[in-house]
Amino acid sequence: MSRHRALRTKVRRGIAKWPVAIVGVVVLVVLGYFAWTWVGGIVERRAAAQAGDCRQGEAPLRVAATPSVADAVRQVAEAWSEQRPVVYDHCIRVEVQAIDSEVVLQGLTQGWDEAALGERPHAWITDSMLWANRLSAQNRALLGAQPVSVAASPAVLAMPQEAAQAVQAGVGFRWTDLPEVTSAVGGWARFGEPEWGDVKVAMPDPTTNAATAVVIQSALAGASPDGKGPVTAEMLALEPVKATLGRLTAAKPTETPKTTWGALALLSEKPQVNGPGFSAVPVFEVDLYRHNTGKDGGKAPAQPLYGVAAGGPSPVADFPFVPLAGDWVGEAQVRASQAFREFLLQAEQQKKLAGAGLRVDATTERPKPSPGIRWATMTDKLVPADANTAQQISAAWATADNGQAVTVLVDVSKSMEEPGGDGKSRMAWVKEALSGQVNRAVSGSLGLWEFSRGLDGEKPYRRLVPTGPVTGQKQQLLDGVAALRPQSATQLYTSLVAVYGQALADYQPGKRNRIIVLTDGPNDGGLSYQQLKDELAKLKVDGKDISISVLAIGPDPDRRQLGEITRAGGGTLSVVDDGRGVDAALGQLLGA
Repeated sequence: MSRHRALRTKVRRGIAKWPVAIVGVVVLVVLGYFAWTWVGGIVERRAAAQAGDCRQGEAPLRVAATPSVADAVRQVAEAWSEQRPVVYDHCIRVEVQAIDSEVVLQGLTQGWDEAALGERPHAWITDSMLWANRLSAQNRALLGAQPVSVAASPAVLAMPQEAAQAVQAGVGFRWTDLPEVTSAVGGWARFGEPEWGDVKVAMPDPTTNAATAVVIQSALAGASPDGKGPVTAEMLALEPVKATLGRLTAAKPTETPKTTWGALALLSEKPQVNGPGFSAVPVFEVDLYRHNTGKDGGKAPAQPLYGVAAGGPSPVADFPFVPLAGDWVGEAQVRASQAFREFLLQAEQQKKLAGAGLRVDATTERPKPSPGIRWATMTDKLVPADANTAQQISAAWATADNGQAVTVLVDVSKSMEEPGGDGKSRMAWVKEALSGQVNRAVSGSLGLWEFSRGLDGEKPYRRLVPTGPVTGQKQQLLDGVAALRPQSATQLYTSLVAVYGQALADYQPGKRNRIIVLTDGPNDGGLSYQQLKDELAKLKVDGKDISISVLAIGPDPDRRQLGEITRAGGGTLSVVDDGRGVDAALGQLLGA
């Protein structure tokens, strides 16, 4: 019996080894299979990428680049292509096209002309954040992500050699001195050359010439607490700042070229002091380098122009990489755009940008030869104005020379009571923006109308303030804005015909006569769209051009029809999601 119990005890404590071995082998086989599959997948994906075997085929990444940087960006794109980039199983092909920023902005916001420009870009590299701000002000939905600077270039004054030597040998010159120097009689006396007369600086339109825009900010920055900026919208309403802006515009040469490039060409053709009617023009350093070396597509001038770096905080072009959004931008392009931007920021690629005359952190090497360029060290940078203020500066400049006659037509339909963001209604945002424009205006003419339904008997519109000089009717305009109250419907088309007819009757020759409409809904009653077009066609008078621009608020306006109206009238359509974008968008329209 004891032996039997002993045997049973022994059996319980022992387990056969062969089943354990079999299970272990199976587990190892399974784990090995999964590990082999995982590693094999990685190897296969890497091999596919290296071989260019893209399951979804090829996908283009179209990059529109300002001519200042386009050639260098192409070099970087070629280097990236050599790595056979694959995104979401697409082989990425980068296409870089040199397009002026003004053309890109207009195409993106007012209709892209594929016949002239090719297909729309997926990303945009422009010379200044000012352009991205303008894009955002007109249609924020077109910005795919926050722009990132990939290089920089300070603004300088391009001058013939004799004039540049006088300035550099003189008592010194800061950007904040520009209004005083250019408005003084016999300004060259400051630099020891009284016989040269006045200092004339060409200031091409800041809306389309970013170098002018940032230099104006620098000239106004003296009014900021530490003199370094940023300029604020509140500062623009101060009388000393408005006076400074007025002096700058009043001192513009009579025949100011429309573009920076046009001014550079004239200075090179007539290098004597004030030969073409001016002796200097603001320009970004990289563009002066390209002009002097013929890399701008022209012929290098016989005598280079010289870049004078004024003292004080330097206004700088920041060359942002702007990812775009829209129904033509697929997920592959979104990811490829991010990857290409990161590649652009690598040290080796940054050196390619430096070789094109741009400033980067990766190197202090400069292209040689570089006639007329001193590559002065930037000790201090101007703190740029925010996106909204940048638009207000352009708007203030546009009105400062008394060159515009603007009639504003405001929608006072019931929907303007709806929330516009930050606890304020759409109407509250509109009134705030209009009051700000009146307070910041230096000169020019402005009128105010409202429209809804039955505002004046059976008329859906009412004129609150006739179009006239802002300075002579500032309080009337402010009171008119304060009186705006949401009413009922949105009879836009009937009201627009009435405003257009009055604008013709009040037409001011020699000025830019404009109508700007602020609305948040589709036309509701009154004239039909076809009737509107017919009536405007009947009213049109040769030699009396009146542009019509529209600022559409929220999701409800009929953007297709509004876009057609603005294009036919030579204006622009801006779209904002809610009231918070009205001030910047209105400033952009007034400055355009």
